[in-house]
Amino acid sequence: MTATCVILDIGGVLEITPDTGWVSRWEEELALPPGTVHERMRDVWRAGSVGSIGEREVRAQVAARLGLTAFQTEAFMADLWAEYLGTPNDELIDYVRGLRGSCRLGILSNSFVGARERESALYHFDELVEQIVYSHEIGIEKPDPRAFEATCAILGVRPENCLFIDDAAPHVDAARAAGMRAHLFEDNARAIARIAAHLDAGAVVPDPARSGDAGGASVHR
Repeated sequence: MTATCVILDIGGVLEITPDTGWVSRWEEELALPPGTVHERMRDVWRAGSVGSIGEREVRAQVAARLGLTAFQTEAFMADLWAEYLGTPNDELIDYVRGLRGSCRLGILSNSFVGARERESALYHFDELVEQIVYSHEIGIEKPDPRAFEATCAILGVRPENCLFIDDAAPHVDAARAAGMRAHLFEDNARAIARIAAHLDAGAVVPDPARSGDAGGASVHR
Protein backbone atom coordinates (compact mmCIF):
# COMPACT_ATOMS: atom_id res chain seq x y z
CA MET A 1 0.00 0.00 0.00
CA THR A 2 1.22 3.45 -0.89
CA ALA A 3 2.34 5.86 1.83
CA THR A 4 -0.01 8.50 0.42
CA CYS A 5 -2.58 9.33 3.09
CA VAL A 6 -5.93 11.09 3.39
CA ILE A 7 -7.14 12.27 6.81
CA LEU A 8 -10.60 13.73 7.33
CA ASP A 9 -12.48 15.64 9.97
CA ILE A 10 -15.90 14.38 11.08
CA GLY A 11 -18.26 17.22 12.06
CA GLY A 12 -19.03 19.36 9.03
CA VAL A 13 -17.21 16.97 6.69
CA LEU A 14 -18.20 13.32 7.15
CA GLU A 15 -21.22 14.43 9.16
CA ILE A 16 -23.61 17.25 8.25
CA THR A 17 -24.14 19.11 11.51
CA PRO A 18 -26.29 22.25 11.25
CA ASP A 19 -27.24 24.21 14.36
CA THR A 20 -30.52 22.72 15.62
CA GLY A 21 -31.24 25.46 18.14
CA TRP A 22 -31.47 22.97 20.99
CA VAL A 23 -29.60 25.14 23.51
CA SER A 24 -31.91 28.11 22.93
CA ARG A 25 -34.94 25.87 23.36
CA TRP A 26 -33.66 24.62 26.70
CA GLU A 27 -32.86 28.12 27.88
CA GLU A 28 -36.39 29.19 26.98
CA GLU A 29 -37.92 26.16 28.71
CA LEU A 30 -35.85 26.76 31.86
CA ALA A 31 -36.42 30.55 31.76
CA LEU A 32 -32.68 31.17 31.53
CA PRO A 33 -31.07 34.18 29.81
CA PRO A 34 -29.51 33.43 26.42
CA GLY A 35 -25.99 32.09 26.79
CA THR A 36 -26.54 30.69 30.27
CA VAL A 37 -26.20 27.02 29.34
CA HIS A 38 -22.79 27.39 27.73
CA GLU A 39 -21.64 29.78 30.43
CA ARG A 40 -22.49 27.31 33.19
CA MET A 41 -21.24 24.28 31.29
CA ARG A 42 -18.15 25.70 29.59
CA ASP A 43 -15.58 23.87 31.74
CA VAL A 44 -17.55 20.63 31.47
CA TRP A 45 -17.71 20.88 27.68
CA ARG A 46 -13.96 21.53 27.66
CA ALA A 47 -13.26 18.58 29.97
CA GLY A 48 -15.38 16.29 27.81
CA SER A 49 -13.54 17.37 24.67
CA VAL A 50 -10.16 16.30 26.08
CA GLY A 51 -11.36 13.26 27.99
CA SER A 52 -10.75 14.49 31.53
CA ILE A 53 -14.35 13.73 32.49
CA GLY A 54 -16.57 10.73 31.84
CA GLU A 55 -20.12 10.60 30.51
CA ARG A 56 -21.61 9.84 33.92
CA GLU A 57 -20.00 12.93 35.42
CA VAL A 58 -21.11 15.04 32.44
CA ARG A 59 -24.72 14.04 33.14
CA ALA A 60 -24.30 14.73 36.85
CA GLN A 61 -22.91 18.18 36.17
CA VAL A 62 -25.65 18.98 33.65
CA ALA A 63 -28.31 18.05 36.19
CA ALA A 64 -26.68 19.95 39.05
CA ARG A 65 -25.77 23.13 37.19
CA LEU A 66 -29.02 23.49 35.26
CA GLY A 67 -31.34 22.13 37.94
CA LEU A 68 -32.72 19.32 35.80
CA THR A 69 -34.66 16.25 36.80
CA ALA A 70 -33.37 12.83 35.73
CA PHE A 71 -35.89 12.81 32.87
CA GLN A 72 -34.88 16.31 31.76
CA THR A 73 -31.20 15.39 31.92
CA GLU A 74 -31.68 12.46 29.57
CA ALA A 75 -33.69 14.64 27.18
CA PHE A 76 -31.04 17.37 27.32
CA MET A 77 -28.25 14.92 26.51
CA ALA A 78 -30.32 13.40 23.69
CA ASP A 79 -30.67 16.86 22.15
CA LEU A 80 -26.93 17.47 22.53
CA TRP A 81 -26.07 14.24 20.74
CA ALA A 82 -28.68 14.77 18.02
CA GLU A 83 -26.95 17.98 16.93
CA TYR A 84 -23.45 16.60 17.50
CA LEU A 85 -24.03 13.52 15.33
CA GLY A 86 -26.05 15.26 12.64
CA THR A 87 -26.59 13.13 9.54
CA PRO A 88 -24.05 11.22 7.42
CA ASN A 89 -22.50 12.88 4.39
CA ASP A 90 -23.23 9.80 2.33
CA GLU A 91 -21.67 10.98 -0.93
CA LEU A 92 -18.30 11.69 0.65
CA ILE A 93 -18.45 8.59 2.85
CA ASP A 94 -19.11 6.40 -0.20
CA TYR A 95 -16.21 8.02 -2.05
CA VAL A 96 -13.82 7.45 0.86
CA ARG A 97 -15.00 3.86 1.17
CA GLY A 98 -13.92 3.36 -2.44
CA LEU A 99 -10.40 4.53 -1.60
CA ARG A 100 -9.65 1.70 0.80
CA GLY A 101 -6.59 -0.20 -0.34
CA SER A 102 -5.35 2.62 -2.57
CA CYS A 103 -4.06 4.91 0.20
CA ARG A 104 -3.83 5.22 3.95
CA LEU A 105 -7.01 6.56 5.53
CA GLY A 106 -7.56 8.24 8.87
CA ILE A 107 -9.80 10.58 10.81
CA LEU A 108 -8.77 13.41 13.13
CA SER A 109 -11.67 14.95 15.02
CA ASN A 110 -12.21 17.33 17.89
CA SER A 111 -14.71 15.28 19.82
CA PHE A 112 -16.60 14.69 23.04
CA VAL A 113 -16.51 11.78 25.43
CA GLY A 114 -18.87 9.11 24.08
CA ALA A 115 -18.40 10.05 20.42
CA ARG A 116 -16.56 6.90 19.32
CA GLU A 117 -19.27 4.56 20.54
CA ARG A 118 -22.09 6.55 18.96
CA GLU A 119 -20.38 7.30 15.65
CA SER A 120 -19.22 3.71 15.26
CA ALA A 121 -22.74 2.42 15.93
CA LEU A 122 -24.45 4.92 13.61
CA TYR A 123 -21.96 5.54 10.83
CA HIS A 124 -19.31 2.78 11.13
CA PHE A 125 -16.42 5.21 10.79
CA ASP A 126 -14.26 2.60 12.50
CA GLU A 127 -14.73 0.45 9.38
CA LEU A 128 -14.28 3.34 6.95
CA VAL A 129 -10.70 4.26 7.91
CA GLU A 130 -7.70 2.60 9.52
CA GLN A 131 -7.47 4.86 12.56
CA ILE A 132 -9.73 7.44 14.21
CA VAL A 133 -7.95 9.98 16.40
CA TYR A 134 -10.39 11.66 18.78
CA SER A 135 -9.40 14.67 20.88
CA HIS A 136 -11.16 13.21 23.94
CA GLU A 137 -8.97 10.11 23.67
CA ILE A 138 -5.59 11.78 23.12
CA GLY A 139 -6.29 14.82 25.31
CA ILE A 140 -5.38 17.29 22.56
CA GLU A 141 -7.61 19.37 20.29
CA LYS A 142 -6.98 20.88 16.88
CA PRO A 143 -5.42 23.30 16.04
CA ASP A 144 -2.72 22.18 18.51
CA PRO A 145 0.13 20.89 16.31
CA ARG A 146 0.47 17.87 18.59
CA ALA A 147 -2.88 16.60 17.33
CA PHE A 148 -1.51 16.35 13.79
CA GLU A 149 1.77 14.85 15.00
CA ALA A 150 -0.12 12.22 16.99
CA THR A 151 -2.30 11.33 14.01
CA CYS A 152 0.71 10.80 11.75
CA ALA A 153 2.42 8.71 14.41
CA ILE A 154 -0.67 6.55 14.94
CA LEU A 155 -1.07 5.99 11.20
CA GLY A 156 2.66 5.55 10.68
CA VAL A 157 2.83 8.15 7.88
CA ARG A 158 4.86 11.26 7.13
CA PRO A 159 2.99 14.57 7.26
CA GLU A 160 4.12 15.62 3.78
CA ASN A 161 2.41 12.52 2.37
CA CYS A 162 -0.94 13.43 3.95
CA LEU A 163 -3.89 15.45 2.72
CA PHE A 164 -6.06 16.76 5.57
CA ILE A 165 -9.70 17.77 4.96
CA ASP A 166 -11.45 20.02 7.49
CA ASP A 167 -14.20 22.64 7.40
CA ALA A 168 -12.50 25.01 9.89
CA ALA A 169 -9.89 27.34 8.42
CA PRO A 170 -7.71 27.47 11.59
CA HIS A 171 -7.46 23.68 11.54
CA VAL A 172 -6.50 23.69 7.87
CA ASP A 173 -3.83 26.32 8.54
CA ALA A 174 -2.51 24.30 11.49
CA ALA A 175 -2.28 21.15 9.37
CA ARG A 176 -0.23 23.02 6.79
CA ALA A 177 2.02 24.40 9.51
CA ALA A 178 2.55 20.80 10.65
CA GLY A 179 3.77 19.89 7.14
CA MET A 180 0.60 18.39 5.68
CA ARG A 181 -1.27 19.19 2.51
CA ALA A 182 -4.67 20.53 3.50
CA HIS A 183 -8.01 21.47 1.98
CA LEU A 184 -10.79 23.60 3.43
CA PHE A 185 -14.01 21.65 2.98
CA GLU A 186 -16.77 23.64 1.30
CA ASP A 187 -18.61 20.99 -0.68
CA ASN A 188 -18.22 17.38 -1.74
CA ALA A 189 -17.31 18.08 -5.36
CA ARG A 190 -14.28 20.19 -4.51
CA ALA A 191 -13.17 17.90 -1.71
CA ILE A 192 -13.38 14.82 -3.91
CA ALA A 193 -11.49 16.58 -6.71
CA ARG A 194 -8.77 17.63 -4.25
CA ILE A 195 -8.41 14.11 -2.89
CA ALA A 196 -8.26 12.67 -6.42
CA ALA A 197 -5.52 15.14 -7.38
CA HIS A 198 -3.55 14.22 -4.26
CA LEU A 199 -3.77 10.52 -5.04
CA ASP A 200 -3.10 10.91 -8.77
CA ALA A 201 0.11 12.81 -8.08
CA GLY A 202 1.17 10.65 -5.14
CA ALA A 203 2.66 12.47 -2.18
CA VAL A 204 4.12 15.32 -4.21
CA VAL A 205 0.98 17.06 -5.47
CA PRO A 206 1.38 20.85 -5.21
CA ASP A 207 -0.69 22.24 -2.37
CA PRO A 208 -3.07 24.96 -3.60
CA ALA A 209 -3.08 26.27 -0.02
CA ARG A 210 -1.14 29.29 -0.92
CA SER A 211 -3.38 29.97 -3.93
CA GLY A 212 -6.85 30.43 -2.52
CA ASP A 213 -7.67 26.94 -1.21
CA ALA A 214 -8.50 28.46 2.18
CA GLY A 215 -11.59 30.39 3.12
CA GLY A 216 -13.45 31.48 6.19
CA ALA A 217 -14.90 29.04 8.69
CA SER A 218 -15.59 29.04 12.37
CA VAL A 219 -13.69 26.81 14.74
CA HIS A 220 -15.53 23.65 15.76
CA ARG A 221 -14.93 19.97 15.65
